[in-house]
Amino acid sequence: MLAELFQDAEANEAYTYAEIRQSALRFGAGLRSQLKWQKGDVLAVFAANSIEWPAVVLGALWAGGVVSPANPGYTAKEFAQQLTDNDARAIITQYHLLKTVQQALDLAKMTGTPIILIDQPRKSTEKIPHFRNVHGVNSSSVRTGAKIDPKTDLAFLVYSSGTTGKPKGVKLSHYNVTSNISQLQPRDQEYLTWDGSRTCNGIPLPKLGAGGDRVLACVPFFHILGLTKTVINSLYTGSTTIVLTKFNIEKWCKIVQEESITFSYIVPPIVLLLCKHPAVSKYDLSSIRMANSGAATLSPELVNACFKRTGIRLKQGYGMTETCPTVFNQTWDKWDQPIGSTGQLLPNVEAKICELSDENSGSTIGGSNEPRILQQGETGELYVRGPNVFLGYHNNPAATEASLSTDGWYRTGDVGFVDKEGNLFITDRVKELIKYKGFQVAPAELEGYLLEHHQIADCAVVGVQSDDAGTEVPRAYVVRKDISSDQISDNDTKALLQWFNSRVANHKKLRGGIVFVDEIPRSTSGKTLRKVLKEWVQRERDTSEMKVRARL
Repeated sequence: MLAELFQDAEANEAYTYAEIRQSALRFGAGLRSQLKWQKGDVLAVFAANSIEWPAVVLGALWAGGVVSPANPGYTAKEFAQQLTDNDARAIITQYHLLKTVQQALDLAKMTGTPIILIDQPRKSTEKIPHFRNVHGVNSSSVRTGAKIDPKTDLAFLVYSSGTTGKPKGVKLSHYNVTSNISQLQPRDQEYLTWDGSRTCNGIPLPKLGAGGDRVLACVPFFHILGLTKTVINSLYTGSTTIVLTKFNIEKWCKIVQEESITFSYIVPPIVLLLCKHPAVSKYDLSSIRMANSGAATLSPELVNACFKRTGIRLKQGYGMTETCPTVFNQTWDKWDQPIGSTGQLLPNVEAKICELSDENSGSTIGGSNEPRILQQGETGELYVRGPNVFLGYHNNPAATEASLSTDGWYRTGDVGFVDKEGNLFITDRVKELIKYKGFQVAPAELEGYLLEHHQIADCAVVGVQSDDAGTEVPRAYVVRKDISSDQISDNDTKALLQWFNSRVANHKKLRGGIVFVDEIPRSTSGKTLRKVLKEWVQRERDTSEMKVRARL
């Protein structure tokens, strides 16, 4: 029996390496012969996770195309903005998303753009074919792929999450992608194998009869973490990848138990659920050898709580779309050394911690154009350089110039420090720091303290302007466990506020108060959408001002 490389978590479908290769070549040849595809043409992929993604992505790359994934949860207007920016030559999508795609094309004034289905082949038509019906007219058309320059030609055009503004198209070359895959292998991905033959530090090998490592893919493929570390990296390691179309914590646990899952990339909201959701305790998760969390940092308390409850070893990594994505990573043998770190620098990457810029502008304190490099252990802004760092932002030279130097240093916008062993600790984002009377307060630190409370399921902290104090003050938005926000009394709020303020320094107290909500707004990768929280604050401020004017 041939080894299955990608397997559907719920349907009885799977593909071997050979089947994916054949399907990719046929699709790539079809793009050339049927759509007259040229090198550099953009294929927009507007679809949820599925085992068809690898063939679609590899086929487009073989034909010289650029793959630009989009969140299938986008509205027509949001998708239209991306289509207008990337000028897609064709769109891959799912049948149930056709209406949204057609509306987006109307808004973008791109109504003639071909639409191709990735699912439900029986519902395809001549006008909207299934991708497997887009194939070369004869076998000779699949012999040679497009000639590319790996260092300059794009593989992916991935849009940043836009947590603080409109998403930007991140230009990633073939060399960026393959570099990061190679950088991840030593002491990390080398322990994920097709035959389950490698381990370290006493971590158990996959169960006998499991056929090697089995990776549960639940991070969205339209996100850089899912696209490179799941779709592409699985081809490198050869481990079987079980694809979950839509995340649900009980479904995730059930698949881990039934499929003897050994590894999974996850994000902080999933870690929170593993720590606190009642359904988790019903399942045996002992087959998991390791899990890797990314997209946002986890506190040591959360990592410890997850291990204590589930037995899952949870290591962290650090990166972003612009670095394809990883630059720091904890290794398997040091997943808990130290807990809370995002690990050490990957091979062939440089990093420096620099003095924070004044008012988050391009100039540094003191007026110099070059940021002052800080000593090891000092906290500042992280800059990185390496072969995995992106080429720039699409159609946005101003943003490129503001973040990417001519000699390749990328200004991450993240604040942190590196300890004497070379471990990176991220403390916050430059633009998210709350400035209280000259003090810089990190929201992530306050969120970590709040999550220690046994009644808090989730939280987010932002700065709000206080006219009385003449400065920003921290405010917490909090989700309570097992109770809706409208059931919480003023006494509950006062008690939590008193509990928190007694545990922090004076400048870190929640002078902006606590607001109970039913859900914290997050991106699909788990990042807190602070721009949404800021909109909540502004609406509240506008309403308050209207009431004052009405009284006057």
